[in-house]
Amino acid sequence: MLFDDRRDAGRQLARRLEYLRGEDAVVVGLPRGGVPVGFEIAQALDAPLDAIVVRKLGVPYQPELAFGAIGEDDVLVINDNVVAHTKLTPEEMATVERREREELARRVELLRRTRPRVPLAGRTVIVVDDGIATGATARAACQVARAHGARRVVLAVPVAPGDTLAMLKDESDELICLHTPTRFGAVGFWYRRFGQVRDTEVTELLRRSSDHPRELQPGSASDPPLCDDEVRFRAGEVELTGHLTIPENPIGMVVFAHGSGSSRHSPRNRYVAEVLNRSGLGTLLFDLLTVDEEGYRARVFDVELLSRRLIEATVRLTGRDEAAGLRIGYFGASTGAAAALRAAAAPDVQIAAVVSRGGRPDLAGPALAAVRAPTLLIVGGDDHAVLELNRRAAQEMSCETALEVVPGATHLFMEPGALEQVAELARDWLVGRLSPEPGA
Repeated sequence: MLFDDRRDAGRQLARRLEYLRGEDAVVVGLPRGGVPVGFEIAQALDAPLDAIVVRKLGVPYQPELAFGAIGEDDVLVINDNVVAHTKLTPEEMATVERREREELARRVELLRRTRPRVPLAGRTVIVVDDGIATGATARAACQVARAHGARRVVLAVPVAPGDTLAMLKDESDELICLHTPTRFGAVGFWYRRFGQVRDTEVTELLRRSSDHPRELQPGSASDPPLCDDEVRFRAGEVELTGHLTIPENPIGMVVFAHGSGSSRHSPRNRYVAEVLNRSGLGTLLFDLLTVDEEGYRARVFDVELLSRRLIEATVRLTGRDEAAGLRIGYFGASTGAAAALRAAAAPDVQIAAVVSRGGRPDLAGPALAAVRAPTLLIVGGDDHAVLELNRRAAQEMSCETALEVVPGATHLFMEPGALEQVAELARDWLVGRLSPEPGA
């Protein structure tokens, strides 16, 4: 036995990570077992604690053997060697992935219900688990941290086999492991006590960590928001769900239109929303489609339907007392950007600005030329096909239009620092156009 329990492992690991004290670091544990380990590290380093939710994709007849993993922000990692060795069929893999995605969504909802995600952009992110076997979940967690804009990723675990660590060396900027046994077996073999960690324990540790003095990040508002609630509204025959955040003394409101396969829980859009909130802008992140509708490709690409629902959400938002008199902007991603542009061209609402992130403005059709709101198109420099579509769209638009290219970024802006650039560009564009006129 190497460790008494996960807390003992966390304390031992914290001593190896002492050199990170004083950095702008965030400790993120993999639920469930990584959170108790991460809690000890966060306390020792005087750093905030959060969780990155990932789910192992286990071979159906041998669930402990992972053929891959999924994570927040639609990250998918597949171990081709395991797939080949076990002769898994695409249908078997799809069944496991569908089941685990449902559990992933449940855990994300549970963790984020009472406590927002700690911003990772531009910071050192220490990804922690109680041990590594195949490495699938650790790989997914590192990729999710990158997707959130981490400047540097440190993967830290108490125990792991050497061959797995060798496969993970390119997933992080630094890899810390206390022990690499020659004959590994399983993670639990190296603990005296290795009981199951309950969801309630995870949420309690995160709650205790939220009282940490560094939890309030530099530049964030110290006053509690005027509104920070889940909201529901009718759109035709369906009920849609969203999250409304309005800071004290807001200067404007931004409605988010998510792309295909995304939702109000998207870490990328949540991060951008947090940046906007700290700049005095209110945000409404809501699901344009119901859970049942998301399974139909025709619905996902029905820009007319999406834009109509976006308009309905905007009308209901302007009817709330907290948003009365505020200018409204749109932030759209992928297909959601097409819906935002089409809605901005409609006479039903008055939109003061639009930002498109990796958008498909071409899907807005003839409405593109009718958009009146100043529009910023943000595209990754390595997202070649979408970049060309945005260049053509900019030429078709008659309103104030700007195209910003983030060098080296791909479609999801997962590269280090890319999402941070997106947030800063969006913030400057929206604040400049939604703020009240001087003397107003």
